[in-house]
Amino acid sequence: MEHYRCFCAFVMVLMSCVHYSLSMEGNKDIPTEKLLVLTVATEETEGFHRFMQSANYFNFNVKVLGMGEEWKGGDVGRSIGGGQKVRLLKEAMESLSDQEDLVILFVDSYDLIFAGGPEEILRKFQQTNHKLAFAAEGIIWPDSRLVEKYPSVRSGKRFLNSGGFIGYATYIQKIMNQWDLHDNDDDQLFYTKIYVDPLQRERLNMTLDHKCEIFQNLNGAVDEVFLKFGTERVRVRNTVYNSLPAVIHGNVNTKIYLNYLANYIPNVWNYERGCTICDQDMVDLSQLKDFPQVTVGVYIEQPTPFLPEFLERILNLDYPKDKLNVFVHNSEVYHEKHIQKFWEENKDVFRSFKVVGPEESLTQGEARNMGMDLCRKDLSCDYYFSIDADVMLTNRQTLKLLIEQNRKIIGPLVTRHGKLWSNFWGALSLDGYYARSEDYIDIVQGKRVGLWNIPFMAHIYLIKGQTLRNEFKGRNIFVLERLDPDMAMCRNARDVTVHRERESPSPERFHMLRPPKGVFMYVTNRHEFGRLISTANYNTSHYNNDLWQIFENPLDWREKYIHPNYTRIFTDNLLEQPCPDVFWFPVFSEKACDELVEEMEKYGSWSGGNHKDKRITGGYESVPTDDIHMRQIDFDKEWLHFIREFISPVTLKVFSGYYTKSYAVMNFVVKYTPNRQAYLRPHHDSSTFTINVALNNKGLDFQGGGCRFHRYNCSIESPRKGWSFMHPGRLTHLHEGLPTTNGTRYIAVSFIDP
Repeated sequence: MEHYRCFCAFVMVLMSCVHYSLSMEGNKDIPTEKLLVLTVATEETEGFHRFMQSANYFNFNVKVLGMGEEWKGGDVGRSIGGGQKVRLLKEAMESLSDQEDLVILFVDSYDLIFAGGPEEILRKFQQTNHKLAFAAEGIIWPDSRLVEKYPSVRSGKRFLNSGGFIGYATYIQKIMNQWDLHDNDDDQLFYTKIYVDPLQRERLNMTLDHKCEIFQNLNGAVDEVFLKFGTERVRVRNTVYNSLPAVIHGNVNTKIYLNYLANYIPNVWNYERGCTICDQDMVDLSQLKDFPQVTVGVYIEQPTPFLPEFLERILNLDYPKDKLNVFVHNSEVYHEKHIQKFWEENKDVFRSFKVVGPEESLTQGEARNMGMDLCRKDLSCDYYFSIDADVMLTNRQTLKLLIEQNRKIIGPLVTRHGKLWSNFWGALSLDGYYARSEDYIDIVQGKRVGLWNIPFMAHIYLIKGQTLRNEFKGRNIFVLERLDPDMAMCRNARDVTVHRERESPSPERFHMLRPPKGVFMYVTNRHEFGRLISTANYNTSHYNNDLWQIFENPLDWREKYIHPNYTRIFTDNLLEQPCPDVFWFPVFSEKACDELVEEMEKYGSWSGGNHKDKRITGGYESVPTDDIHMRQIDFDKEWLHFIREFISPVTLKVFSGYYTKSYAVMNFVVKYTPNRQAYLRPHHDSSTFTINVALNNKGLDFQGGGCRFHRYNCSIESPRKGWSFMHPGRLTHLHEGLPTTNGTRYIAVSFIDP
């Protein structure tokens, strides 16, 4: 009896070992060479190239079905269709179905990327303990009447999505054998009817990837999917199921979010290496026999400050001018004088130069389409470069840098100084307007540098001529519904639907509608390109309106109106002391001096140097000058800001330890002429210190003039245009204005800290 029990125990152990051995054999890892990726793509879109890039990163074995074949599967992004994919898969499986150990991963390509490799996908597939696994999603499509037929799930997504599935070739062949429909029938409905049939589901050993271990469909799941940055590469994490999906599918209306994810996944950009693909597929202009021909579209659609400077920057682009065809649309009568002057000086500089003015009464959309058509209809036009007048390009290489990146549509990042306002959006809201992406601020501030696939851009961009002639053939892309021209252009680019002409038996032509394939739009912040200026609150009622832009556009104001050597006061100690405690330094540019004088003469109401003066408190001036106050031309706030920004730093440098309040009641421009007021008698200023800026040139505009300080018997008789004196006012520096003997002398004066 004891022997019998021992024998039984031995048999049980042996059977357990056999069972364990068989179990281990069943769980043996599938070799990666047994995985074949099949996908359908009838043409090489940007989405397809991105798919292949991610597949190549993980060394997937990919076979593309249908390349070059006409698409007859309908517009699957907006309606039912896609049966052509099943038909192509069925044809491909005829030569693969006899390979019982072959695993097929069938996925879409235009709107899909890989985030994980073959080993991971095969391991997760084995863990399903099924022969076939389809992607899952939380939204049923296309027949909601089938919802009750779906098996219930405790946790996870319930409904089948046909954008991705994995299974053994023999089991996929069993499904393919059931296909007898048409190319424009719905592929997802076909697979769904098989899955919801309990007998079919059991016979084919089918399941869904309920918790997104392998497949992540973004439709209905955008809020649960986030980037996960690793040291080697970037993943997507589903926060609901705490899974790391390996296949990311931007189905239906989630392609914008897929583009955002694909800016990082699988190894496009990370914190350690930055942008890893930015130098791929670039064009080396130095290796070309000739520079590409570019049509430059310039758009002035509202009163815009610093327009002459903008036009000068276009002229100064480092690009052969004989390769540039310039089209200018100006909708503002105010700017006609600026355009006329630029045209007269440069009409023969460019290959061609066309101006359309406000008399044409074109809408923005019509004008932009007109400019684009100049390139689209010209087969020799390689690129179309669109730039609005509110873009100040500070990088002369901009056009070359954009061409070298070799993208269909690309724009340089430009931002408003000191603000997060830029020329691109990182995301869109549900109604198609601005939404801030997670990475927007980092991109704008240059903390993440690279090429970024984005849903909206404006103000400045470069488009390949070939793209205009192919993807945008015959379309007014700036007109769409009730959208403004920029939004219409971007919507059309994202949702390009190509109408293919075919010959029919009758003389008429008809169009085959192919599904939207989308043209990617990129913004690059790999270089500093320039900035956006503000056109808000631009008042054109003055003679020189840019003078008033010190608040709205401080950088451009400084570049135009501050002396080019001003910063050398602090770096090279560029200031002089011609008399004790009298300091002399550059502050205004020639343009600032000229425009301030012009503004005063345009106003014209000079005081005449009378003692009675209603403009000041008490109505009496003991030492009057022939002047106009800054307040009279509504320039007082701007002038006081100029003192704070550009005079106060000099004050601290020369009068160490004195912190000025930068306040002045008396701010004015004085006019000296022999026949009105030629000089000013000795006096003290009612100030802690005074500035006195020369606004024109001695010897050229006037003779004589200058300033004499009595206590020190020291005179300054050769004032320099744009340079300022700074001297103490009310106590030590009694001074007088020396006679102007010929011409007209102008100075700008402020009594600071009275």
